[in-house]
Amino acid sequence: MDESVVPWTILDQAEFVAPSGYMKLVTRRYRLPDGRESDWDLLQGGRTVAVLALTPEGSVVLVRQYRPGPGRVLDEMPGGFVEENEDVAVAARRELLEETGYDGDVQVVARTWLSASATTVRHVAVATGCRKVGEPSPTGDEFCRPHVVALEEFRDQLRHGDLTDTDLGYLALDRLGLLRT
Repeated sequence: MDESVVPWTILDQAEFVAPSGYMKLVTRRYRLPDGRESDWDLLQGGRTVAVLALTPEGSVVLVRQYRPGPGRVLDEMPGGFVEENEDVAVAARRELLEETGYDGDVQVVARTWLSASATTVRHVAVATGCRKVGEPSPTGDEFCRPHVVALEEFRDQLRHGDLTDTDLGYLALDRLGLLRT
């Protein structure tokens, strides 16, 4: 291990909950390796999952919805929060079915951090052989509809940064060996 890079020591933490309760911001005071102290604002969250859903014909099932951060309607991979004691694959299947009405063979293939200033772990699953088995049943504040695109169109969306989960899309395609045509 490189001795010049060591974990920082947490000295104190203050938590701020947004009025909606959806997001939490934590300010942590750290002691740095050189002895100085520094405050860092962190977005605190649990686990999430996004699903690359492929039909038997090789098309990609996405969800089209308005996203408040970018202020635009975007296509995204279906997904959402993983409950505290929920298996990630179970959450992936649940989210896929709720948001699209599709179901398939689900396998969790990778995970990553939301950012260097967040505690959220983001998982990506691949669902193959997806078929429509019912109508979407979005919950809460979800106003979305399924949108099926050709694999090449999905790749183009990734290349242009037109999704909020671009990194997860690339990870899933890589695991499937589908990054290139």
